[in-house]
Amino acid sequence: MKTSVARLVAFFLFIVSLSGCGYNTIQQNEEAVNRSWGDLQSQLQRRADLVPNLVATVKGAANFEKETLTAVIEARAKATSIQITPDKLSDPEAMSKFRAAQGELSSSLSRLLIAVERYPELKANQNFRDLQNQLEGTENRISVARQRYNSTVETFNFSIRKFPNSLTNNVLLNLKPKEYFKADEAAKVVPQVKF
Repeated sequence: MKTSVARLVAFFLFIVSLSGCGYNTIQQNEEAVNRSWGDLQSQLQRRADLVPNLVATVKGAANFEKETLTAVIEARAKATSIQITPDKLSDPEAMSKFRAAQGELSSSLSRLLIAVERYPELKANQNFRDLQNQLEGTENRISVARQRYNSTVETFNFSIRKFPNSLTNNVLLNLKPKEYFKADEAAKVVPQVKF
């Protein structure tokens, strides 16, 4: 009888200890990171989809700087060619390449919008103004999506480090901390256009 009671108590303690191990919390937090990454990617794709229309509208302006347009087209191609899947969110090198490509696109778009200031007929073009407004709205959405992604990364990274979740992660899951989406060094440089 003592043996069966001891087994029952041991089983009960085992079940209780599993509920506090953090396994489900870690899984839930990783899914939140993946979801927020998907949201961020969709906003980045929205921006990339606006670029060809913006470039086509700007090309119509007489004597517009071809090198500025070429830089935007090349930056868009590079930004859309580098894709990060959720399993690569813990890879600092992959995230660095992705951030650099996105930063280059942001920088070239900024230079394009600054260069447009020299073309009053282009600034007056309704299609261009509509595209510019959509691009500004998309940049705001990207900013919000980045903040949400970084917030979920913070929650996830903490959940795999805190006790007893850290034991569960080390023994069962072996998940690595996710990388934050930081500003790229190229994006920190203010674009300059000489008149």
